[in-house]
This record gives sequence, structure tokens and C-alpha cells, in this order.
Amino acid sequence: MSVALQIEPAAPGLAVELDWRDACAVADIPAGCGVAALLCGRQIALVRPGEAETVFALSNYDPFSEAFVIARGIVGDRAGRPKIASPIYKQSFDLETGRCLDDPSVRLPVYPVRVRDGRVEVGMRP
Repeated sequence: MSVALQIEPAAPGLAVELDWRDACAVADIPAGCGVAALLCGRQIALVRPGEAETVFALSNYDPFSEAFVIARGIVGDRAGRPKIASPIYKQSFDLETGRCLDDPSVRLPVYPVRVRDGRVEVGMRP
């Protein structure tokens, strides 16, 4: 199973081609945890909220602490929504949208993810 996330909305009728980058094996991400990956010069947090092959990708940069630490956060849910809490000041981010659940004016970039043959691939704009 894979989860597709939008980087940002494209204009109606405009297809966005993605460059799919191999990040790691699903098994490299412990269930209920995140890991950091460097893809195309960007630090990406890959988060696997449970035992399934569902993986989310979002920026590893925490805008509150100004550190690349999101992948080390606490994975859980809030009102049924998968989230990760920054390990520094504990702000929570929705894994699907990147929206900060504690300050809606803040949002982390999210990236499309697919799992193929047990490998996690992240879609990057060329």
C-alpha cells in the first residue's frame, strides 16, 4: 500500500511529472517511527505510522526550533489523523497535509510517496 501526497496543488488541467527517487526499504523504517533521507539536496522525514507499508514524506525541518529533527519526532494520531510531534518543542504536524495542528498558519512541505517491491520512492519535481 502506498500513500500519495501532493507537494502543492497544480493548476487545473496541468499534469505535473515527478522524478521518483528511491529512498530506502520499507523495512528500514521501524513501525511507529521516522527516518531522515537526503533526496535532491532536501532533508525528508519518512514516517511509517504502523505495521503496514503506509509511509508519509514531509520536510525534516522544524520551523519552530529551526533544526532538521522532524524524523526523530513522536508518531501518533490526533482525532484519528496520523501525526508526528517535533522532538524539540512538541508541535504536532499532520502527516498527510504537513499542517501544524498547534498553529494552523504553519505547514511543512509534503511529498508524494509510493511503495514498490518493498522500496519507498519519493516523488520530486524535476
